[in-house]
Amino acid sequence: MTWFSFSARQWNRIAKFVSLFCVCLLLVVSCARGQQTTSSGSGNTPSGDGRITVGTSLKPRTLDPADAYEIASIGLFYNMSDRLYYYEPGTTKITPQLATALPKVSQDGLTYTIPLRQGVVFHDDTPFNAQAMAFSIERFMKNGGKPSFLLADVVDTVKATGEYELTIKLKKPFAAFPSLLAFPGVCPLSPKAYELGAGKFKPNIFVSTGPYKLAQYGTDSLRFDVFDKYWGNKPANKGINLQILTSPANLFNSFRTGAVDVAYLSLEPDQIRSLDESAKKGDWQSIENQSSVVTYLVLNRNQKPLDRPEVRQAIASVIDRPVINERVLFNQAKPLYSMIPTTFDVSQPLFKDKYGDGNVEKAKQLITAAGFSQQNPLRVSLWYPSSSPTRSLAAEILKGYAEEKMDGLLQFEINTVEGATFFKSISKGLYPAVLLDWYPDFIDADNYIQPFLECPKGSDTEGCKQGGSQTLGSFYYSEKINKLIEQQRKEQNPEARKKIFADIQAQVAADVPYVPLWQNKDYAFARKGVSGIELNPNQVLVYETIKK
Repeated sequence: MTWFSFSARQWNRIAKFVSLFCVCLLLVVSCARGQQTTSSGSGNTPSGDGRITVGTSLKPRTLDPADAYEIASIGLFYNMSDRLYYYEPGTTKITPQLATALPKVSQDGLTYTIPLRQGVVFHDDTPFNAQAMAFSIERFMKNGGKPSFLLADVVDTVKATGEYELTIKLKKPFAAFPSLLAFPGVCPLSPKAYELGAGKFKPNIFVSTGPYKLAQYGTDSLRFDVFDKYWGNKPANKGINLQILTSPANLFNSFRTGAVDVAYLSLEPDQIRSLDESAKKGDWQSIENQSSVVTYLVLNRNQKPLDRPEVRQAIASVIDRPVINERVLFNQAKPLYSMIPTTFDVSQPLFKDKYGDGNVEKAKQLITAAGFSQQNPLRVSLWYPSSSPTRSLAAEILKGYAEEKMDGLLQFEINTVEGATFFKSISKGLYPAVLLDWYPDFIDADNYIQPFLECPKGSDTEGCKQGGSQTLGSFYYSEKINKLIEQQRKEQNPEARKKIFADIQAQVAADVPYVPLWQNKDYAFARKGVSGIELNPNQVLVYETIKK
C-alpha cells in the first residue's frame, strides 16, 4: 500500500471555474457508468446541501467485509457499519458499540460472553440480534476471504446463547481478542442479504447497521446516505459523496481547486508538505494524526553474514532515523525505536537506548570485531518492492550514509523487485535484508510482536522453519520469545501483560532480528468551514463527525 508517484511542484494553479466544470463533467460521466443501488442524488461536487465530498485516490476492490483486506475498502465499511467494540477517537481504548459491555471471560480465557444492544435494525429493516451477529462472524471465517484467518485461527465456535447474548469460544487464550472484534470487517451483515459458504461474496452491496447506507456504487464515485433508522447519534452531515481520483496528482489538484471538501489517502510526501505549508498560511486546514503504520528493516539470520548477532547490532547502530525522516519523509513520520509503536503505552525505546542514531563508532567496533575490514568489507544486500518510491529513497539514504560515514567497512547493495514477487519471496528466505511496511490488522501490541517473532517450529541452529518470523523474512527463532508471546496472549491483567512486552522488547533489542525505523503520520486536508475531522489509529477517516 504505497501510493507515491507525483511531485507537487510540477503543477500550476488552474482557474477555479474551469476545474470545477471539468470535475462536474467527469462526475456526470462516471455516475452514468456506475452501478446504482438506489436512485438518490447525483454529483459529488461540494454544495450547500449539507453533504460532504471526500476525495481519495484509493479504489476499493470489494465492499464485502468477508473478503476485504485493503484500507480502501475497510475505511468505507467502517463508516457504514458498527462493530461489537470500537476504539474511542484518538485512542486505542476499546469501548462497547453493539455490545453493551466488555466481554465476560471465563477463568481459562477461552469463553467470551457478550451482551448485545437491543432495538438495532439493518439497512434492509432486518432486526439485529445475536443470531445475526453469529451468522456474520461465521461468514467472515468460513467464506474463505482474504481476512478470514484473523478469526479462523483464533475462534473455535460462535453461538447465540440468547436473543441478545453472543458466546464465542476460542481455540486458545488470546487476551487481545476484544481488539480483534473491533476490526472493521468483523461487522454485522443482514442475514437476508448475504450467504454463508466458501466464495459466496457480494462485492457490490453493503447492508449493515451503521449510520450510513450505500446509495450508489460507481467505478469512480460512491454515495452514502444517512440511515434514518440508525440506533445511535445521527451524523453531523446530510451524507457523503466519495470521489475516487485516478492518481495522487489528481487528488492534490482537486483539493487545491475546491472540487472536494476533504482529501485523505493518498498523497505523496511532497504534496502533503505543500498542502501543509499552505494550511499554515490559512488557505485550508491540515489535520495530522499519529498512525499505527510502521516500517522495519528485516534482517535474515539464515543469510551470511547476518547470522551473526554482532553484525545485526552494527547495522542497528549505523541507522540514523532523524536523517531518514527529514530527507525521505519530510518529517511526516516519527523515528521508531521499538517493534511496538508509540501508539501503545507498552512501547519502550530500547533501540535508542542501546544503539542510538548514526552511532558510527559503535558500528565500526562491532564490524571490526566480527572480522571485517576495508579490504574485506561487510556487504549487505538490501531489497524493497519496486512499487515503493519511499522505501527506494530510504534504501539510497542508507547506502549513501554508510559510504560517507563508515570508511568502507559497511556497504549496502540495493536491489528491487516487482511487488508480488517481493512478498512471495520473503518467506522463502531469498533476501538478506528487506525494507518492510506493516499495516496492523487490529490495534493491539500483539499485532506487532506475534506475526514477526513467533516460531512454533524451528531451532537455534537452523532458525525458523514455520511461523511468523519465517513468513516475514527474518527466520528468527527463540524459545524464550515463543514462551513470552504465549504468556502475553493468555494474560488478562494489563500491567502484567505490559511487563511481558517489556521482556520481549529487551530480547529483540539484544538479538536484532528487525530494526524499527519509523512510524507514519496520517494527514487529511479540509476546506475552510469544514469541521469535525477525525482520524483513527487504523487509518480510517470518520465520516459521521464531519460538517460544514
